[in-house]
Amino acid sequence: MTFSRFPLAVLPTPLTRAPRLERALDAPPIWIKRDDLTGFATAGTKARALEFLIADARISGADRIVATGSPSSNFCAVAALAARAAGLGCDVLYSGAPTAPRPLTVQLATAAGARVCFDPSLAREELDAAAIAHADELTSSGTRAYPVPRGGATAVGALGCAYAARELAAQCAQQHLHPAAVVVATGSGGSQAGLVAGQVAFGLPIRVIGASVSRPVEHARPRLRRCLGRRLAKRRTSPEPRGAVARRHLHREGDDAAAPAGACRHRRPDRLLEYRRAGGGPGRAAP
Repeated sequence: MTFSRFPLAVLPTPLTRAPRLERALDAPPIWIKRDDLTGFATAGTKARALEFLIADARISGADRIVATGSPSSNFCAVAALAARAAGLGCDVLYSGAPTAPRPLTVQLATAAGARVCFDPSLAREELDAAAIAHADELTSSGTRAYPVPRGGATAVGALGCAYAARELAAQCAQQHLHPAAVVVATGSGGSQAGLVAGQVAFGLPIRVIGASVSRPVEHARPRLRRCLGRRLAKRRTSPEPRGAVARRHLHREGDDAAAPAGACRHRRPDRLLEYRRAGGGPGRAAP
């Protein structure tokens, strides 16, 4: 099975060793996948997801995409840029009220031609449904719209990191590396879901650990499973990831004291999700 993609990223991204970080942590070898060098604006890893999301929007005949997130969302900004690169319009739904001056992320989305809308009544967990409703409304009025939930965390968006897993495995093989684990920041869940899907689909011996950076682990777990939806599951017999999600903690002194009260309370990487493969043979790799 093959999947269409709209080229945005410069791939493969480098895999480089971090000796100073190793010394600072007194750690064994640490290698960093430099997805900050994907080359599309400030998208980073999200360029991978957007390649498949934009391609899917075009195949579906969409005229516009509808992205959603908080005003600080970098993803909304780069989604608007990706839509413009593909000749599509873009609406962005933001939770909260507009502020002056507007965040740079909102300014970037606007500069890319996006129509932005702020809704102070929207709770974070309501944003994805609001994007779908807005897209349905546009479609019913004659503008075919394609909804993109927070972070592009869908089965289609996760394809980007599924293929990144294969890319990483090839680089490790070339350098004779045998990583004990691959650690990824888990927010909306799309990146980790994609890596897990790639691990399973391509039969890769990669242990994937997600550091939950924006929600409690008990909330991140179901999002991760939803991202591994039916479309990716065509590579396996089960629509859900098989195995268990285990909880871990990293305790770091001084984190709370260093930040102002209430600031960055969701940004500490102290909640880890781990997906452990539980049996089953490798899936068939797509070309």
